[in-house]
Amino acid sequence: MVDGVKISYDGLWKILIEKKMRKQDLRIKAGLTNELMSKLGKGESVHLDALIKICKALDCKLNDILEVEIVKDGD
Repeated sequence: MVDGVKISYDGLWKILIEKKMRKQDLRIKAGLTNELMSKLGKGESVHLDALIKICKALDCKLNDILEVEIVKDGD
Protein backbone atom coordinates (compact mmCIF):
# COMPACT_ATOMS: atom_id res chain seq x y z
CA MET A 1 0.00 0.00 0.00
CA VAL A 2 1.31 3.45 -0.94
CA ASP A 3 -0.07 6.59 0.73
CA GLY A 4 -3.48 5.10 1.45
CA VAL A 5 -3.79 3.52 -1.99
CA LYS A 6 -3.74 -0.23 -2.52
CA ILE A 7 -2.60 -1.26 -6.00
CA SER A 8 -3.21 -4.71 -7.42
CA TYR A 9 -1.87 -6.11 -10.68
CA ASP A 10 -3.65 -9.45 -10.23
CA GLY A 11 -5.42 -8.94 -13.55
CA LEU A 12 -2.05 -8.63 -15.28
CA TRP A 13 -0.79 -11.90 -13.82
CA LYS A 14 -4.02 -13.66 -14.85
CA ILE A 15 -3.66 -12.41 -18.42
CA LEU A 16 -0.07 -13.64 -18.57
CA ILE A 17 -1.21 -17.08 -17.40
CA GLU A 18 -4.04 -17.12 -19.98
CA LYS A 19 -1.61 -16.15 -22.75
CA LYS A 20 1.02 -18.61 -21.46
CA MET A 21 3.54 -15.78 -21.17
CA ARG A 22 6.30 -15.38 -18.64
CA LYS A 23 7.08 -12.06 -16.98
CA GLN A 24 10.31 -12.03 -18.99
CA ASP A 25 8.31 -12.40 -22.22
CA LEU A 26 6.19 -9.40 -21.27
CA ARG A 27 9.25 -7.38 -20.29
CA ILE A 28 10.80 -7.93 -23.71
CA LYS A 29 7.60 -7.49 -25.74
CA ALA A 30 6.59 -4.26 -23.98
CA GLY A 31 10.15 -2.89 -23.69
CA LEU A 32 10.11 -2.70 -19.89
CA THR A 33 13.02 -2.64 -17.45
CA ASN A 34 13.77 -5.23 -14.81
CA GLU A 35 13.24 -2.50 -12.20
CA LEU A 36 9.73 -1.83 -13.48
CA MET A 37 8.89 -5.54 -13.48
CA SER A 38 10.09 -5.69 -9.88
CA LYS A 39 7.79 -2.81 -8.93
CA LEU A 40 4.85 -4.57 -10.56
CA GLY A 41 5.68 -7.73 -8.64
CA LYS A 42 5.67 -5.79 -5.37
CA GLY A 43 2.38 -4.01 -6.14
CA GLU A 44 4.08 -0.62 -6.28
CA SER A 45 2.96 2.30 -8.40
CA VAL A 46 4.46 2.67 -11.86
CA HIS A 47 4.22 5.34 -14.55
CA LEU A 48 1.13 5.36 -16.72
CA ASP A 49 3.39 5.17 -19.80
CA ALA A 50 4.56 1.72 -18.67
CA LEU A 51 1.01 0.52 -18.11
CA ILE A 52 0.05 1.70 -21.59
CA LYS A 53 2.99 -0.24 -23.07
CA ILE A 54 1.76 -3.34 -21.23
CA CYS A 55 -1.79 -2.86 -22.52
CA LYS A 56 -0.52 -2.49 -26.09
CA ALA A 57 1.67 -5.59 -25.77
CA LEU A 58 -1.17 -7.67 -24.34
CA ASP A 59 -3.97 -6.07 -26.39
CA CYS A 60 -6.00 -5.26 -23.29
CA LYS A 61 -7.40 -2.29 -21.38
CA LEU A 62 -5.95 -0.61 -18.32
CA ASN A 63 -8.73 -1.86 -16.05
CA ASP A 64 -7.91 -5.43 -17.18
CA ILE A 65 -4.46 -5.26 -15.55
CA LEU A 66 -4.80 -2.75 -12.72
CA GLU A 67 -7.04 -2.30 -9.71
CA VAL A 68 -6.70 0.69 -7.39
CA GLU A 69 -8.40 0.90 -4.02
CA ILE A 70 -8.42 3.97 -1.81
CA VAL A 71 -7.98 2.81 1.78
CA LYS A 72 -9.61 5.05 4.38
CA ASP A 73 -8.10 5.54 7.82
CA GLY A 74 -9.16 2.72 10.12
CA ASP A 75 -9.75 0.22 7.30
